[in-house]
Amino acid sequence: MKRNTFTRTLHNIRMAGFPVGLGLTSVLVGGTLNRVMIVELGLPASLVGLFFALPLLISPVRVWLGYRSDAYPLWGLRREPYIIFGSLVAGLGVSGATLATLNAANTGGLMIGATVLAFVAYGLGKNLSSNTFEALLADKFEGEQRPRAVTFFKVAMFLGIMGGAIALGRMLDPFSPERLLTIVFSVVAIAFVLAGFAAVQQEPRTTSAQAASQEARETSFRETFITMVWRDSQVKRFFIFVMLTVVGTLAQDVLLEPYGALVLGMSVGETTSLTAIWGAGTLLAMMAAGAWLIKRLGYAPVLRAGLLLGVLVFVGLILAGALKSIPVFQGLVFLLGICTGLSAAGMLTAVIEFTTLARAGLLMGVWGVAHELGQAFGSLMSGVMVDLGRAVSSGNALFAYGAVFAVEALLLVIALAIYGRVDLTQSTVLTEDR
Repeated sequence: MKRNTFTRTLHNIRMAGFPVGLGLTSVLVGGTLNRVMIVELGLPASLVGLFFALPLLISPVRVWLGYRSDAYPLWGLRREPYIIFGSLVAGLGVSGATLATLNAANTGGLMIGATVLAFVAYGLGKNLSSNTFEALLADKFEGEQRPRAVTFFKVAMFLGIMGGAIALGRMLDPFSPERLLTIVFSVVAIAFVLAGFAAVQQEPRTTSAQAASQEARETSFRETFITMVWRDSQVKRFFIFVMLTVVGTLAQDVLLEPYGALVLGMSVGETTSLTAIWGAGTLLAMMAAGAWLIKRLGYAPVLRAGLLLGVLVFVGLILAGALKSIPVFQGLVFLLGICTGLSAAGMLTAVIEFTTLARAGLLMGVWGVAHELGQAFGSLMSGVMVDLGRAVSSGNALFAYGAVFAVEALLLVIALAIYGRVDLTQSTVLTEDR
């Protein structure tokens, strides 16, 4: 018994290699490569914005990729080969994007086109590998293990992001194209090795998994999508709920630092620390939720508590700005992290519960699209609202940023109302085997 427990624990720790590698790659692309393209290489910000929007814009392909993983095993396996292949394609995309941008000044339009293709490859690979990994979690874990698993691996990704941000920042100083290439190739190789190390021998090799694959293959993707997604009111409600939750909790992601500076007069050092304060709250809440809160209370109360706390925090952020209180603002940022962690842990558990063995890849694709689109819409909405708010209020930063916080609070209230109308037991997907 002890030997089996030790083996399972070892397998779970090994699986953490994938989200750690995903976090490292995300920092490399979204932080390091983004900055280098604009600052060191002098590329137009609008062009760079297009590059980094591509992985989000092609996210709807996750639904089809999830269906392929469900229905068409490779070498008899539905998850492991897709995770490894997706990681390889993502790594090649990042490497190609780096090589192309370093030569963009010399060859103009051709290299820009190559960069676009490279980012598309990165998006396809990332969507394939991450979506299939989430489906593997749904296949592998059941009951009380699920909330612990999804939060554990989310925390692992956060640690990869935080560790990668520190390490990459130091390694790139001083900057040179050769140093950048060495770092990119090294991170890509590490992420690919971690993906293989995490995925191999993890997929359940059972007759029920084979039967589920056969069941998924009997229906075409088009018919499956129409029946299981498009015509299912429960799926559509849950899709909207996930989108609103992501927008409501993350739209302020790039606003806290400028809000602190413009409204409260905080220094660069003080605003830089906000990310760490928010991250500490997020990690603490996710670990607490995964370890015992969800087990004791259930994921729905934890999710609702996180969203309700978010509503109160956003109102508090506006008041902190009006009162010019930096300590109150910093405390609220920590609570915002708690809110994000609780709602994320609850939502991730709800997402993984809204799956079946035959449709895990497809449904994880649907929820992944909701998350990606919500993140993209949230970033766009917050930026546009701030610019409009400052334009109509003669540059009043409190009014402009406060308007975004107020809208986020409203979206979380709407999300709570929609979640109250979601009844998973009535979903076509969850009742198809009855």
